[in-house]
Amino acid sequence: MTDIATLQSETLAAIAGADSLDALETVRVAALGKQGSVSALLKTLGQMSPEERQVQGPVINGLREAVTTAIADKKAAIESAVLNARLATERLDMTLPSSEAPRGSVHPVSQVMDELAEIFADMGFAVAEGPEIEDDWTNFSALNIPETHPARAMHDTFYFPETSPSPLQGRGPGRGDESSETSPLPTLSPEGERAQKMLLRTHTSPVQIRTMTSQKPPIRIIAPGRVYRSDSDATHTPMFHQIEGLVIDKGIHLGHLKWTLETFLRAFFERDDVTIRMRPSYFPFTEPSAEIDIGYTIQNGKRVVGGSDHWMEVLGSGMVHRRVIENCGLDPDEYQGFAFGTGVDRLAMLKYGMDDLRAFFDGDLRWLKHYGFAALDVPTLSGGVGA
Repeated sequence: MTDIATLQSETLAAIAGADSLDALETVRVAALGKQGSVSALLKTLGQMSPEERQVQGPVINGLREAVTTAIADKKAAIESAVLNARLATERLDMTLPSSEAPRGSVHPVSQVMDELAEIFADMGFAVAEGPEIEDDWTNFSALNIPETHPARAMHDTFYFPETSPSPLQGRGPGRGDESSETSPLPTLSPEGERAQKMLLRTHTSPVQIRTMTSQKPPIRIIAPGRVYRSDSDATHTPMFHQIEGLVIDKGIHLGHLKWTLETFLRAFFERDDVTIRMRPSYFPFTEPSAEIDIGYTIQNGKRVVGGSDHWMEVLGSGMVHRRVIENCGLDPDEYQGFAFGTGVDRLAMLKYGMDDLRAFFDGDLRWLKHYGFAALDVPTLSGGVGA
């Protein structure tokens, strides 16, 4: 017992006196290594009688634990001291600019989003947002796109797996569906019987429905955000950005829509010679509907917005369908409105000369360095939205 107590005292003193990790490792090997003093004592336990082992075992194991704990504590203390000494000598002046550090850039999509918000804010539009995970009724049925409508095939929708029934939650109207299962984020049908299938929204039009069912006219909003469709090529990606506009009030007509779009496009492209033409088209949620083409010319082999030598389609629009207004609980004989929508990524491509939409999401720093905007280039109407 006396020898063990002496060994423990001497070993702990050696550990305490170690002034480096190498010195501490030497002490550890001398005590706990294969030929160490503590290891030698542990080997003697097998040669003892049960009575001796019962007495000596706890003492020897206690020695090993004390030495192990002391070594771990000393190692942590030495490492902390080394780190503190390093931190005291290695200093970096954070106030000095670095030419080697990469400079951050604002993504073109973010820049165009800010430009659009500035333009429409000047015309009295507010920015509205909605969830990217939507229910079937808000994304389709309320917009006059019932389940059997062929327009649904155009959207290539990402649906979530259906789940077992859950307690009904949500607000507002929706389309009842006796065969569908409820989902984690349900919306009530008109009868309050069944929640809706959930999906990644295919457009930002559901924000229009949510706004009309939660606010009273007059309404004047834009709804920018991410949308999702199963499509990918040079001009399509599974996730892209849209911005939609909605005006609901009394006495709204097609002339208001045309003026709004002309004013918007001239401000965005920063040209007074921007010309548009409205072609009859079809969208389930507007009637009449119109595709909006913008005029451009070819200069040095590149398309330049302005003039009317050539035309290209830039957005869709129309007067809000009576049925959509009714679905939102408003009287279509009292309130009318118009809506429009376009791809933010496509607008960025047109304005800043980008050829492939997929490059927007590749994460290539070389591309962002070329097309990105400085963080302080905040678009303003007074300074120019394309500053």
